[in-house]
Amino acid sequence: MMATDNSTLDYYNRNSADFVLATRGVDFGEIQDKFLEKIPSKGFILDFGCGSGRDTKYFLAKGYTAEAWDGSLELCRSASEFIGMEVKNRLFQDLSACDLYDGIWACSSILHLPLDELISVMTKIERALKKNGVLYTSFKYGNFSGERNGRYFTDMTEKKFHEILKSYPSLQVIEIWKTGDVRQGRENEQWLNILLRKTD
Repeated sequence: MMATDNSTLDYYNRNSADFVLATRGVDFGEIQDKFLEKIPSKGFILDFGCGSGRDTKYFLAKGYTAEAWDGSLELCRSASEFIGMEVKNRLFQDLSACDLYDGIWACSSILHLPLDELISVMTKIERALKKNGVLYTSFKYGNFSGERNGRYFTDMTEKKFHEILKSYPSLQVIEIWKTGDVRQGRENEQWLNILLRKTD
Protein backbone atom coordinates (compact mmCIF):
# COMPACT_ATOMS: atom_id res chain seq x y z
CA MET A 1 0.00 0.00 0.00
CA MET A 2 1.35 3.39 -0.94
CA ALA A 3 -0.66 6.36 0.16
CA THR A 4 0.79 9.81 0.55
CA ASP A 5 -1.00 10.87 3.73
CA ASN A 6 0.83 9.84 6.87
CA SER A 7 -2.26 8.40 8.57
CA THR A 8 -2.73 5.72 5.91
CA LEU A 9 0.95 4.79 5.86
CA ASP A 10 0.96 4.77 9.66
CA TYR A 11 -2.02 2.43 9.60
CA TYR A 12 -0.20 -0.11 7.43
CA ASN A 13 3.01 0.17 9.44
CA ARG A 14 1.13 -0.42 12.70
CA ASN A 15 -1.12 -3.17 11.33
CA SER A 16 1.18 -4.88 8.84
CA ALA A 17 1.05 -8.29 10.53
CA ASP A 18 -2.76 -8.34 10.62
CA PHE A 19 -2.98 -7.07 7.05
CA VAL A 20 -0.61 -9.76 5.78
CA LEU A 21 -2.56 -12.43 7.66
CA ALA A 22 -5.83 -11.26 6.08
CA THR A 23 -4.60 -10.99 2.50
CA ARG A 24 -1.61 -13.23 1.76
CA GLY A 25 -3.53 -16.50 1.67
CA VAL A 26 -6.47 -15.21 -0.36
CA ASP A 27 -6.99 -16.98 -3.71
CA PHE A 28 -6.90 -14.19 -6.27
CA GLY A 29 -5.95 -16.45 -9.19
CA GLU A 30 -8.93 -15.73 -11.43
CA ILE A 31 -8.16 -12.01 -11.65
CA GLN A 32 -4.38 -12.51 -11.65
CA ASP A 33 -4.72 -14.85 -14.64
CA LYS A 34 -7.09 -12.47 -16.44
CA PHE A 35 -4.34 -9.84 -16.17
CA LEU A 36 -1.46 -12.17 -17.09
CA GLU A 37 -3.12 -13.44 -20.24
CA LYS A 38 -2.83 -9.89 -21.60
CA ILE A 39 0.92 -9.69 -20.81
CA PRO A 40 3.63 -11.13 -23.11
CA SER A 41 5.39 -14.26 -21.87
CA LYS A 42 8.14 -13.33 -19.37
CA GLY A 43 6.95 -9.71 -19.53
CA PHE A 44 7.98 -7.06 -16.99
CA ILE A 45 5.35 -6.26 -14.34
CA LEU A 46 5.31 -3.56 -11.66
CA ASP A 47 3.36 -4.57 -8.55
CA PHE A 48 2.42 -1.02 -7.60
CA GLY A 49 1.61 -1.17 -3.89
CA CYS A 50 2.36 -4.85 -3.34
CA GLY A 51 1.11 -5.15 0.24
CA SER A 52 1.77 -8.68 1.47
CA GLY A 53 3.70 -9.66 -1.68
CA ARG A 54 1.09 -12.27 -2.65
CA ASP A 55 0.71 -11.13 -6.25
CA THR A 56 4.39 -10.54 -7.01
CA LYS A 57 5.16 -14.07 -5.85
CA TYR A 58 2.40 -15.42 -8.11
CA PHE A 59 3.70 -13.51 -11.14
CA LEU A 60 7.25 -14.74 -10.59
CA ALA A 61 6.03 -18.33 -10.23
CA LYS A 62 4.30 -17.98 -13.60
CA GLY A 63 7.59 -17.00 -15.27
CA TYR A 64 7.15 -13.24 -15.44
CA THR A 65 9.68 -10.62 -14.38
CA ALA A 66 8.39 -8.42 -11.58
CA GLU A 67 9.32 -5.40 -9.52
CA ALA A 68 7.48 -4.65 -6.28
CA TRP A 69 6.94 -1.31 -4.53
CA ASP A 70 5.19 -0.33 -1.35
CA GLY A 71 5.01 2.84 0.72
CA SER A 72 4.85 1.01 4.06
CA LEU A 73 8.29 0.10 5.34
CA GLU A 74 6.87 -2.71 7.47
CA LEU A 75 5.02 -4.24 4.51
CA CYS A 76 8.19 -3.94 2.41
CA ARG A 77 10.09 -5.92 5.03
CA SER A 78 7.46 -8.63 5.27
CA ALA A 79 6.91 -8.89 1.51
CA SER A 80 10.65 -8.96 0.77
CA GLU A 81 11.08 -11.94 3.06
CA PHE A 82 8.04 -13.70 1.59
CA ILE A 83 8.96 -13.13 -2.06
CA GLY A 84 12.70 -13.61 -1.66
CA MET A 85 13.60 -10.33 -3.37
CA GLU A 86 13.82 -6.67 -2.43
CA VAL A 87 10.58 -4.74 -2.30
CA LYS A 88 11.30 -1.07 -2.90
CA ASN A 89 9.99 1.39 -0.30
CA ARG A 90 8.53 4.01 -2.64
CA LEU A 91 5.41 6.12 -3.06
CA PHE A 92 3.18 6.21 -6.12
CA GLN A 93 4.42 9.70 -6.92
CA ASP A 94 7.97 8.32 -7.25
CA LEU A 95 7.07 6.56 -10.52
CA SER A 96 9.13 8.25 -13.25
CA ALA A 97 9.74 5.45 -15.77
CA CYS A 98 8.86 5.82 -19.44
CA ASP A 99 7.77 2.92 -21.68
CA LEU A 100 9.22 0.38 -19.23
CA TYR A 101 6.52 -2.02 -18.07
CA ASP A 102 4.45 -4.59 -19.95
CA GLY A 103 1.98 -4.51 -17.08
CA ILE A 104 1.25 -2.49 -13.96
CA TRP A 105 -0.72 -4.22 -11.22
CA ALA A 106 -2.30 -1.74 -8.79
CA CYS A 107 -4.56 -4.03 -6.82
CA SER A 108 -6.43 -2.21 -4.03
CA SER A 109 -3.62 0.34 -3.83
CA ILE A 110 -4.10 3.62 -5.71
CA LEU A 111 -7.57 3.79 -4.13
CA HIS A 112 -5.77 5.38 -1.15
CA LEU A 113 -5.03 8.54 -3.16
CA PRO A 114 -7.25 11.63 -3.09
CA LEU A 115 -8.80 12.21 -6.51
CA ASP A 116 -6.41 14.97 -7.62
CA GLU A 117 -3.39 12.83 -6.71
CA LEU A 118 -4.97 9.79 -8.36
CA ILE A 119 -5.29 11.72 -11.61
CA SER A 120 -1.63 12.77 -11.39
CA VAL A 121 -0.47 9.21 -10.70
CA MET A 122 -2.56 7.88 -13.60
CA THR A 123 -0.50 10.17 -15.85
CA LYS A 124 2.67 8.55 -14.48
CA ILE A 125 1.21 5.07 -15.04
CA GLU A 126 0.28 5.92 -18.62
CA ARG A 127 3.84 7.09 -19.30
CA ALA A 128 5.47 4.11 -17.57
CA LEU A 129 3.60 1.50 -19.60
CA LYS A 130 4.99 0.26 -22.89
CA LYS A 131 2.76 0.49 -25.96
CA ASN A 132 0.14 -2.27 -25.56
CA GLY A 133 0.99 -2.43 -21.85
CA VAL A 134 -1.83 -3.33 -19.48
CA LEU A 135 -2.99 -1.79 -16.20
CA TYR A 136 -5.08 -3.63 -13.64
CA THR A 137 -6.47 -1.64 -10.74
CA SER A 138 -9.34 -1.96 -8.29
CA PHE A 139 -11.37 0.30 -6.04
CA LYS A 140 -14.05 -0.13 -3.42
CA TYR A 141 -17.35 0.44 -5.21
CA GLY A 142 -19.22 3.67 -4.52
CA ASN A 143 -18.91 7.46 -4.40
CA PHE A 144 -17.28 7.90 -0.99
CA SER A 145 -14.00 9.83 -0.62
CA GLY A 146 -12.34 10.35 2.75
CA GLU A 147 -11.04 8.57 5.81
CA ARG A 148 -12.50 5.18 6.67
CA ASN A 149 -11.17 3.08 9.58
CA GLY A 150 -7.89 4.99 9.76
CA ARG A 151 -7.13 5.06 6.02
CA TYR A 152 -7.99 7.40 3.15
CA PHE A 153 -10.10 5.95 0.34
CA THR A 154 -11.35 7.17 -3.02
CA ASP A 155 -14.19 4.84 -3.99
CA MET A 156 -15.15 4.44 -7.63
CA THR A 157 -18.10 3.75 -9.92
CA GLU A 158 -18.08 3.00 -13.63
CA LYS A 159 -19.38 6.50 -14.40
CA LYS A 160 -16.77 8.21 -12.23
CA PHE A 161 -13.91 6.21 -13.75
CA HIS A 162 -15.04 6.85 -17.32
CA GLU A 163 -14.92 10.58 -16.52
CA ILE A 164 -11.32 10.20 -15.30
CA LEU A 165 -10.38 8.23 -18.42
CA LYS A 166 -11.32 11.14 -20.68
CA SER A 167 -7.97 12.67 -19.70
CA TYR A 168 -6.08 9.59 -20.95
CA PRO A 169 -7.05 8.84 -24.56
CA SER A 170 -4.25 6.28 -24.93
CA LEU A 171 -5.70 4.14 -22.12
CA GLN A 172 -8.47 1.99 -23.56
CA VAL A 173 -10.85 -0.17 -21.54
CA ILE A 174 -10.42 -3.91 -21.90
CA GLU A 175 -12.95 -4.71 -19.20
CA ILE A 176 -14.59 -3.14 -16.15
CA TRP A 177 -16.47 -5.42 -13.80
CA LYS A 178 -17.71 -5.73 -10.22
CA THR A 179 -16.84 -8.48 -7.75
CA GLY A 180 -17.45 -9.25 -4.10
CA ASP A 181 -14.60 -9.07 -1.62
CA VAL A 182 -12.59 -12.31 -1.64
CA ARG A 183 -11.75 -12.11 2.09
CA GLN A 184 -13.77 -14.36 4.36
CA GLY A 185 -16.69 -12.61 6.00
CA ARG A 186 -16.52 -9.60 3.66
CA GLU A 187 -18.20 -11.08 0.58
CA ASN A 188 -20.90 -8.39 0.57
CA GLU A 189 -18.37 -5.60 -0.02
CA GLN A 190 -18.29 -4.67 -3.70
CA TRP A 191 -15.18 -3.87 -5.73
CA LEU A 192 -14.76 -2.26 -9.15
CA ASN A 193 -12.09 -4.06 -11.20
CA ILE A 194 -10.51 -2.30 -14.18
CA LEU A 195 -8.30 -3.58 -17.02
CA LEU A 196 -6.87 -1.00 -19.42
CA ARG A 197 -4.49 -1.21 -22.38
CA LYS A 198 -2.17 1.57 -23.56
CA THR A 199 -2.60 2.20 -27.27
CA ASP A 200 -1.01 4.87 -29.50
